[in-house]
Amino acid sequence: MQTRNAGSSLPTPHSFYIPVHVTALDQASFNRENPIPPFTSFLVVVTGGSGVIGLNGERIRLSGGHMVCSDSPVDIRLPRSHKLQGVWIEYAVISGNRRPFSPLNHDLPVRSCPPHVSTLAVQLLSSWNQPEQRTPFALQALFTELLTELHNSAAEYKEPQAQWIDRVLLHIESNYNEDLTREQAAGLAGVTPEHFSRAFRKFTGQTFNEYITLLRIRKAQQRILTGAPNLSTLALEVGYSEGTYLSRKFKQVVGISPSAYHRKSKSVVSLNFNHTASLHALEVVPRLGVYSSWMESMQPVPSRKKLPDEGTRSAGLYERLSSARPDVIISYSLPDKSKQLLSVAPVIEIPFMQMDWREQFRLIAEVTGRQPQAEAWLSLYDWHCHQANQLLDRRIGDRGTAIVLELGAETAYCFSSSYGRGTQILYHDLGFRPPLSLVAEGLLDQGYLEIAFHNIARYPADHIFITSSREAAEALDPLQSFLHPVQQHYIGESSGGRIYYLNQPGMFYGFDPLSSEAQLKVLVQALTS
Repeated sequence: MQTRNAGSSLPTPHSFYIPVHVTALDQASFNRENPIPPFTSFLVVVTGGSGVIGLNGERIRLSGGHMVCSDSPVDIRLPRSHKLQGVWIEYAVISGNRRPFSPLNHDLPVRSCPPHVSTLAVQLLSSWNQPEQRTPFALQALFTELLTELHNSAAEYKEPQAQWIDRVLLHIESNYNEDLTREQAAGLAGVTPEHFSRAFRKFTGQTFNEYITLLRIRKAQQRILTGAPNLSTLALEVGYSEGTYLSRKFKQVVGISPSAYHRKSKSVVSLNFNHTASLHALEVVPRLGVYSSWMESMQPVPSRKKLPDEGTRSAGLYERLSSARPDVIISYSLPDKSKQLLSVAPVIEIPFMQMDWREQFRLIAEVTGRQPQAEAWLSLYDWHCHQANQLLDRRIGDRGTAIVLELGAETAYCFSSSYGRGTQILYHDLGFRPPLSLVAEGLLDQGYLEIAFHNIARYPADHIFITSSREAAEALDPLQSFLHPVQQHYIGESSGGRIYYLNQPGMFYGFDPLSSEAQLKVLVQALTS
């Protein structure tokens, strides 16, 4: 039988890691006069203290919970007077591969490490200084366990930069009025303060402290726009100890004092056509706005005043808003864009399903200082609703149930009053009710439901409104085959049981004062014709 030559050198995919020197970090000192000794790879696990080291010409502050790792030559300098406690480990890598690969290698040589890694490093140092003859492999086992833990934590460390920055920004957003430090934020990110500063500034365009200041001032502006308390109370709300300091910071960022900002006429940008319509109902023309096709059909808008329909997703949005220099930006919730727009202006984010169109209208009126105009407009609208209800009382009596359908290619969508499409008028202003079968399936909780054409008959209603044109609806053969028996079911009923083709999908897409006013007229005309 042929045997393998023990002296032959065969390639292997495995690498072996052997500790060659372990010492306490407070006994190590490397500087220009006492250069670092040669070795293959090294680990430094900091267990306590705080100090500055030199790493490739850069000054890095380390403290307990940090580690330095490198499998290639680096210029590291430890001053003789450093006050760091920890473990210095030099090790060799034996690999059969042509290009040795270290599972600990990553872009940054400095990062945070889990507490149990520090414990293993201290145990390794103790085993190195006091070898135990009865357990000759204990040192190697500890070192292997240490490397395994570091490798596992490195996988977690490789979290994309954008993710940990988003996590930090969310933390700042939730705690901006507290005492926040760069070191705390870096610890949350799991990186060194120095790397945190570089990455944070590259991502946001501002230093950590600049960002905190800007966020606080934007929050103060939002409060001023929506009924702020006195200056001293406002200062405490946004994280400052006194009103004079807030006033000074406010003027540095905004250019005017808080009181002057409160008094001035605001230039507004609207990132949603519903809010643009609300502004026009208040006779406020936004500096830039998103306009629906229905609004433009009534009054053309110059291109220089328009933002594209996709609004917050459009390319070049930041540049256009920056050049417009608005005092306030109004939009629905913008979890990502609001951070990007922080340097442009305060963003008033209006919750969609939590506020009906009247509440949104009143909030926009408060932001623009037009509350009397809003109340006058709503009073006139309520009078029109009163007139409509008197007419419906005479013509159809009890309102019954109603459903509004918006047609897709193979399915239809029905809506609750929180999503509009005329349901805010039918269910709130005119006294109709959604079918119980829709309510049972979560219409009110979700805001809308998707219904396949062949299931429409499962949701009978006294009145079925279709926002698309009759021609478009009749072109959908599957829809007609199921609407016909629904309509036949109500033949002979004294009232209701009707299908209405409203023919104006663009108008019914709106959820704002102007659209609601127009929708009211169309719905009443359809019900009484």
